[in-house]
Amino acid sequence: MNFDIITIFPEIFNSYFSESLISRGQRKKLIKVNIHNLRDWTSDKHKTVDDKPFGGGIGMVMKIEPIYRAVKHLKEPSSFKKRNSVPLRKVVLFTPRGKKFNQRMAYQFSKLDQLILICGRYEGVDERVAKHIVDIELSIGDYDLMGGELPAMVVIETIARLVPGILGKEQLLKERVTKQKGFIEYVQYTRPEVFNKWRVPKVLMSGNHKKIEEWRKKHGKIIG
Repeated sequence: MNFDIITIFPEIFNSYFSESLISRGQRKKLIKVNIHNLRDWTSDKHKTVDDKPFGGGIGMVMKIEPIYRAVKHLKEPSSFKKRNSVPLRKVVLFTPRGKKFNQRMAYQFSKLDQLILICGRYEGVDERVAKHIVDIELSIGDYDLMGGELPAMVVIETIARLVPGILGKEQLLKERVTKQKGFIEYVQYTRPEVFNKWRVPKVLMSGNHKKIEEWRKKHGKIIG
């Protein structure tokens, strides 16, 4: 699966995606994370990506032209190759008003070949991007951030966990995915068995896998 991030701050992602399971997934060629500087698709010598809003107001608005060119390029066959068919893809714009991202959505996205993620900044993005270029607007919560870079990291990590081979224990992952494609979050314990008189539930020490599974489902919470 390919993740293509469009941003004006590409350096933000370097350390994050060079570590842990995301890095391992890329080395194993299970996923590929491409970070694209939006300024590469500008047409003026100043590499301008924003301008004043029509109608007045504070701040600056990200321009449609470079975003249009970037998405068009990333959709070209020379940019993304898939054998014998058109790739399954979505183009996402992160906005505070967007649809709330959840585990069920992550499961659906994990079946795609390509996810193009547009990271807004400043006071927002020209509305024509949302209306004519993207497939969906996403939000990760009811709060306002400085940009879409953190949401992009959240979305990629959530989806990457669902790609076969990333976690290394696919069967355990399947057991925690519900029929509705949400996720069961289990409560977890580890050594020591007793700490400050706080004891691990006896059923988890029993070795009875059926009872342990029943206990986990009873005390778990479905996410998404």
